[in-house]
Amino acid sequence: MLGNFRFDDMVEKLSRRVAGRTSRRSVIGKMGTAMLGIGLVPLLPVDRRGRVSRANAAGAAEGTDPRAKWVPQDNDIQSCDYWRHCSIDGNICDCSGGSLTNCPPGTKLASASWVASCYNPTDGQSYLIAYRDCCGYNVSGRCPCLNTEGELPVYRPEFANDIIWCFGAEDDAMTYHCTISPIVGKAS
Repeated sequence: MLGNFRFDDMVEKLSRRVAGRTSRRSVIGKMGTAMLGIGLVPLLPVDRRGRVSRANAAGAAEGTDPRAKWVPQDNDIQSCDYWRHCSIDGNICDCSGGSLTNCPPGTKLASASWVASCYNPTDGQSYLIAYRDCCGYNVSGRCPCLNTEGELPVYRPEFANDIIWCFGAEDDAMTYHCTISPIVGKAS
């Protein structure tokens, strides 16, 4: 019982001291500032370049940059390290009956795209690639890739590969199937 009395006295003294040194307005102002600050945290930019795919997890465990080991090649278009796939996030359509520039039969091409500048090791040039989703069938699951070269956060959607772009496909074909990677032109 004596312990409760000491605790009550201590809380009362602390409360009276705080009440004597602060006003209601200052407390309300500080609480408002804190709530506004907490509400603005999701709007801060996010650095996603540190994101690691399963294929590069070994390099990340060693403390090295996983993208440093990514070397583009110009031979196997169904491989994730093919030079046009530098920023692809999805399944390569060439593995599902399509090609680098055409959707597989029965799927619809989404009207929107995201872009990236990819380096071609054969001619030493960089090209602008417009990644476009093919929609209408379930995900193919063949040749899945997650490459993030040049990717920016979702608040810059034209450079974000995390968005499913099938919302713009014809005939309400909104189910993602695979991604094509046509060249738009040379990057300068």
